[in-house]
Amino acid sequence: MVGLAGRRHSSFEGMAMRLMRQLSILAAICLLLTAGMPAAAADLSVDEILAGVEARYKGPGFSARFFQESTLKAMDIRDTAEGTILIKRPDMMRWEYEKPEYQLIVTDGEVLWIYRPEDRQVMIGDAPDYFGGGKGAGFLSDIRSVRENFVVVPGESDAAHHVLKLLPREDKYNVESIRLFITRDRFEIVRVVTENRFGDETRLTFSDLIFGLYPEDGLFRFKVPAGTDVLQLGE
Repeated sequence: MVGLAGRRHSSFEGMAMRLMRQLSILAAICLLLTAGMPAAAADLSVDEILAGVEARYKGPGFSARFFQESTLKAMDIRDTAEGTILIKRPDMMRWEYEKPEYQLIVTDGEVLWIYRPEDRQVMIGDAPDYFGGGKGAGFLSDIRSVRENFVVVPGESDAAHHVLKLLPREDKYNVESIRLFITRDRFEIVRVVTENRFGDETRLTFSDLIFGLYPEDGLFRFKVPAGTDVLQLGE
């Protein structure tokens, strides 16, 4: 006959064996799940992320909806606006603001027009003065310009986004830094956060992106309506 102590010892051994088998099964399941995870979930280098973005935006044009939040830190003022954007490489952009009131900002890469129909007014200036060097989210019209105009360093990425921080190579555009939030699966820029040296911030969030467009050049030029006042920017 087996004594009480022997039976307890045998029982403990059995429990230990069953626990070890369960742990082994769990470990095997974890290995299988990990092996099936997509490579995109891994952290990439700055150069690999930029290459992914450049490949995604290499087509002639794209469109998106945008939501804009602007904060003036010193005055504690926050404004919002929204509308659509149409881009054609290189340097052509058409921003149509729908809210809080209609406004059109359009450039063919050389001339900039800002049209405010409620004021019956259009302002005209040189596009490079306002979008040059990537400011004003001008780099969206030619993603390749990011490497040329900025030092790019890693930002604080999260589970859904790669984050890159852009530091201007030239200190003349009143831009302290720009952060790009890029989807891990499609390398699409879904948020651009620009901060100036005073701590003011502009946050652009993009949705409904459509790639592979071939917009006509005429969409990036503006014909001044009759009876509209014309002002020269920078004067």
